[in-house]
Amino acid sequence: MVFKRRTRKSSLRALAEFFYPRGGWRRSTAYVMHRLRRLPDTPHRICVGIAAGTFVSFLPLWGLHFLLAALVAWVFRGNILAALLGTFFGNPITFPIIAVTSLELGSWLIGGSGSMKFAEVMAAMGYATTELSANLFALFTSAPLQWEKTSVFLWRVFLPFILGGTILGIPTAIAMYYLCLPLVQAYQRRRLKRLKARFEAARQIQRERETGDEP
Repeated sequence: MVFKRRTRKSSLRALAEFFYPRGGWRRSTAYVMHRLRRLPDTPHRICVGIAAGTFVSFLPLWGLHFLLAALVAWVFRGNILAALLGTFFGNPITFPIIAVTSLELGSWLIGGSGSMKFAEVMAAMGYATTELSANLFALFTSAPLQWEKTSVFLWRVFLPFILGGTILGIPTAIAMYYLCLPLVQAYQRRRLKRLKARFEAARQIQRERETGDEP
């Protein structure tokens, strides 16, 4: 296959590159920003898409971020591809910060029994996933259904997370819109200027050739 890797990437290497890409986070961030600036759309629509992706990154709906970002961008008439790239805001470096601050705020607002540490959040998520998988198999066997771990995750993690994430995600998304808008506008102006210069240079060369061909 033309586009297949010659040597298959191991699970350990894939996990390591998820938390730290091969070229480093600086190179990955530069690549995403380069792709965002070169999108064939208006700066407003591109930045609305970025804001949509940023907002979705604050929600504990893992596995659905791309779909939700595209939906939010479509509702607000933003660029859908920019929204997908905007979900890069929620990466392994920022996710712990997003999770802790969202949980702290959400737990405080609902008067919970105190926020959980990031390790406890991941553990609760793992326990709930395992319990849901066991309940799925229990539907076809005589094993009893268990909802204790899932209940803990929903009430101590998911509810405060989605509440705090929504409150923090909205102003962050708005800030990203106004931060990226002048950058995208400036880039597109420079790019248009370069394209015009190339076009004029090509026209000048064509004129000189036509003039030289005249008797």
